[in-house]
Amino acid sequence: MRHTGRSKPGHEPARLAEDIDGFESASPRMSLTTSTGALRLDPIEGVSYRLARPVSHHHGHLTEVYRDDWGVTDAALVQVTMTTTFPGRIRAWGIHRFTIDRLFAASGSLMIVCYDARRSSPTYGSINEFMLGGRNQGLVVIPPGVYHGWKNVGDDEATIISMPSRLYDHESPDRWELAWDSAAAQSTIPYRWR
Repeated sequence: MRHTGRSKPGHEPARLAEDIDGFESASPRMSLTTSTGALRLDPIEGVSYRLARPVSHHHGHLTEVYRDDWGVTDAALVQVTMTTTFPGRIRAWGIHRFTIDRLFAASGSLMIVCYDARRSSPTYGSINEFMLGGRNQGLVVIPPGVYHGWKNVGDDEATIISMPSRLYDHESPDRWELAWDSAAAQSTIPYRWR
């Protein structure tokens, strides 16, 4: 048998790190999912998520956005809004004192980020990132006291469907904002939008 100089896939010769320029500065890259397809993520206390499974048929696609029997929250569904975000734009940081937020990434490419600022929480100081959108639709449920926001990291408008647990009160909203690019946000939340 003649040797062609090629290795079989999975049997490539090992390279010594000291023989590769810059290798000492490289870091291993872990997949964002497990081998079963689950997100490799330790959710913040009270944050839950559910990836969507679109059903394709002859007329198009159907995606369930929210169902009570999923058990992601027992909070009432009282209002549904749709928000679009232009490419490259950041909408952060929002927080609620009483409202549970349910955000469904419907289209585009969104990085949804949550930060646990609740001092009494077992996950105080934790950050969760969810890369969701048209190609990976999903629902993120966010409890009161958790800062959250998103960035449209794609080239087209992105759409989020929001389903809060309380009606928006136009006179006294339970909606607070900490501008993502403010000094206060940068000293409070250890996350930098890329």
